[in-house]
Amino acid sequence: MNQIKKLAIVKLSAMGDIIHAMVALQYIKKNYPNILIDWFVEESFSQVLQNNPHINNIYGVNLKSIKKNKLEIFNQIKLIKNYSKNNYDLVIDAQGLIKSAIVSRLLGKSVAGFDKNSIREKSASLFYNKKVSIPYDENTIDRNVKVLSYPLDFEITSETILEKEPFLFYKDENEIIYKYLSNDNKNILFIIGASWQSKMYSKEKFAKIANNINENCLIVWGSEEEKKIAQYIESHSCAKIMPKLNLNDLKALIKHSHLIVGNDTGPTHMAWALNVPSITLFGNTPGYRNTYETKINKIIESNSKVDPYNLNKKDFSIKDIDEKYIVKVVKEILYEEKN
Repeated sequence: MNQIKKLAIVKLSAMGDIIHAMVALQYIKKNYPNILIDWFVEESFSQVLQNNPHINNIYGVNLKSIKKNKLEIFNQIKLIKNYSKNNYDLVIDAQGLIKSAIVSRLLGKSVAGFDKNSIREKSASLFYNKKVSIPYDENTIDRNVKVLSYPLDFEITSETILEKEPFLFYKDENEIIYKYLSNDNKNILFIIGASWQSKMYSKEKFAKIANNINENCLIVWGSEEEKKIAQYIESHSCAKIMPKLNLNDLKALIKHSHLIVGNDTGPTHMAWALNVPSITLFGNTPGYRNTYETKINKIIESNSKVDPYNLNKKDFSIKDIDEKYIVKVVKEILYEEKN
């Protein structure tokens, strides 16, 4: 497919899914050094993509605004149609939803995406010229790299992914983060939030982990609800709450941390993307599917049997994970694994 000079990637949300797809960029560029890559994303997540040398343009859309104002759909369609003037040789929908498929079709005539058996919203596949087959319950990273590489006629293997270069970038970050980082102790970052409450680990147990690690533990938060949780942890442990950070600052903070401990959520997955040690906690979501486990990136799961086709938001089993075991894994990563 040497004629592909201009590529549009449509991956609108959420943060973790965008990160899992971004790993493909470095391999696309190795195979097509001169290709121009534009990425279409929900505006609220655009900072995740910023400063990546493999992306030529980041185009933000605001499809979420349609929920509040139905008439906004006309503004969004007009905006996306205007981008079609970029004359893309290929558009890849890496999302697999009807809304992302419509965006992809508005952007160009040559559109690739998952086949109907590989996605939940099966009718989305009707919008694609070239279809990619990979089971829905396969690892999310593997799914993303396949849908982004197969239409370009090359393969990204699991072995290749494990040798990846860090692929999140930041610039002009807030210097305040460095005031919280320690030069004398290990910097451990707690990611306490998640998209559902049932994906969030116990605040009481986070506090116990901090007190048993005895290192420089920092807590990041996004919403007011998460801020209250962070304040509880701070008041019951040696951990310190960070000021509210944007995504650019968060990337910088994670890059300078020794270890990230957090729920199955976008900021925790940033650690994997930056080749920073991490422990991701899973309850009602499948650990095998939502990240790659490596020597420095560990998974700890509850005892729940998770069906990736039917996630149970009422399953709070993540809170049952023994904090003593988490502390054990933390110490193994920090003090025993030299690499």
